[in-house]
Amino acid sequence: MGRVSRPVTTLTRKPLPVARTASTNGHAPGGRVVILGSTGSIGQSTLEVLRGLPAFRVVGLAARRDIVTLERQVRACNPQFVAVEDEAAARTLKRRLNGRVEVLAGAAGVVEAAGRDGVDTVVSAMVGSAGLAPTFAAVRRGRRVALANKETLVVGGEIVTREAARSGARLLPVDSEHSAIFQCLEGHPRAGVRRVVLTASGGPFRTRKALDRVTVAEALNHPTWRMGKKVTIDSATLMNKGLEIIEARWLFGLPVEAIDVLIHPQSIVHSLVEFVDGSLLAQLGRPDMKLPIQYALTWPGRAAVARPRLDLAAGPALTFEPPDESRFPCLVHARAAARAGGAAPVVLNAANEVAVEAFLRRRLPFLGIAALIGDTLAALRPARPNSVAEVTAVDREARAIAAGLLAFRT
Repeated sequence: MGRVSRPVTTLTRKPLPVARTASTNGHAPGGRVVILGSTGSIGQSTLEVLRGLPAFRVVGLAARRDIVTLERQVRACNPQFVAVEDEAAARTLKRRLNGRVEVLAGAAGVVEAAGRDGVDTVVSAMVGSAGLAPTFAAVRRGRRVALANKETLVVGGEIVTREAARSGARLLPVDSEHSAIFQCLEGHPRAGVRRVVLTASGGPFRTRKALDRVTVAEALNHPTWRMGKKVTIDSATLMNKGLEIIEARWLFGLPVEAIDVLIHPQSIVHSLVEFVDGSLLAQLGRPDMKLPIQYALTWPGRAAVARPRLDLAAGPALTFEPPDESRFPCLVHARAAARAGGAAPVVLNAANEVAVEAFLRRRLPFLGIAALIGDTLAALRPARPNSVAEVTAVDREARAIAAGLLAFRT
C-alpha cells in the first residue's frame, strides 16, 4: 500500500465520550429521533434506514427551505414537530399542514427542535456551518448525536467537545471515513495508535491534468458517490478531506500530524488505523451512506437489515496513492488551518462556502475556489472564539471578506 510519510506519533490524549461503553450515561440505541437536514441526501437516507429499525420513532424534522420534500416526509412519518429555517417557507408549510404538526420557524426554531425535551437521538445532517448552533443545542442537552455535519467540529470543535464532556452527550460519526476509524479503534487503547488514514475517492479530476476549464457539470459528476452539490464540489477540490482532518482531530483526540490522507478510487476501504506495531485495520463496505448512518444509530450493536453485500471476489482491485497537493491546494489550506487552530478553521470553512457557492453560480472558476480561500485566510486572523456566538461572529466577518475579495475578482 502507498503511504504518506508522517512523523511517528503515539497518541496519549484522553479520548472523547464517543469511545465509552454503551452501559454508561444511560444511552441505548432506539427511541425518539430528530433529523436536522431531513430533506438533504443524508436526511433522506436516514429516513430510509429508520424504516427498517422499528425501535426508533421520528418525532422531529428540520430543513432549510425545501418544504415540498418536508411536507411529503411529514405525511409519511407523522412527526410531532418540524422546523424550517426560512421563515416565509415555514409560514407556507404551516398553512399547508393545517395543524397536523407543530411548525417551528427560523434559525431559532431549528435550534429549539434540536434541544426539545423527550428526544433521545439527534441526527445532525444540515449542510455547512449552519449546523453548529442546533447541534450544540443537542449536545448541551446531553443527547446522542449522529454527526453528519462535519462543519460543526471544523468551526466549533473545541467548544462542542468541551460541552459534550460536561453534558455527557455522545458524538457518533456518520461520515463514512470517521465511522470507519471509529469502528477500527473500538477496543484499542489510543496509546497503541500511530496514525489514522482517511481515504478519498480523488473525485472526478483525480487523473485530469488541466483544471483551468472545469465546468460545474463536470465537478458535480462524482465517480462513486451521490451527494449534495456542496459536498460534491468539496470532493472535487479535496476540501472535503481537509475538513475531515479537522473533524477527526476533535472526534478522536488526535494531533493533526497523526492524520493522513490516501486516494482510493474504488471507495471500498473507507479509512484505516495504523498501530505502533505496524498493523493496519481497515473498514470496508460498499459506497453507500446508509451503512454508517445505521451504525451511528444502532451502536454499540449492529442491526441485521437486508442490503446488498460487498463481494470482494467480484469487485475491482483496490488501489491507493498519495494526494497531489500541488493540484489540489484546498487540502494544503485545510492542513495549515488545522495546525494553526483557533479561528483559522472558521475562516477556512466560511471562505470555502462562499467560494463553492460562487463556483456553482458560475461567478468563480474552479481554480478560483482555492485562491479565494487562501486570500481570505491571509486577510483575516481573528482571536480564538470561545463560544458559539463568537464562532458566528468570526464566520460572518470571514464571509464578508471573502465576498469582498470575490467582488474584486469578478
